[in-house]
Amino acid sequence: MTTVDLDTLRNEVRALDYVRGSPAEDAMWREDDADARANLAIEGMALSAEDDSLFDMLRDERVPPALATQILLRLLGHPNADPALAITPAGESC
Repeated sequence: MTTVDLDTLRNEVRALDYVRGSPAEDAMWREDDADARANLAIEGMALSAEDDSLFDMLRDERVPPALATQILLRLLGHPNADPALAITPAGESC
């Protein structure tokens, strides 16, 4: 993935208007993330330390998976990203 300024991204995520996951949802999402990361490692596609930090930050902020996906699309400048989402694409200055 492209280099991302996690401090800036965390501030942008915190400024978004969304319902953070409950403690139970957070636990479930963390378990699902751990399973997904383990599967990637088994397939020889382990995440980089930077990617791990990005996904850890999204979990720390209790971002629901659907919104996390939209944030990633926006970061990557994907054509399906929501242009109204207040997230600065990676590589662009704030």
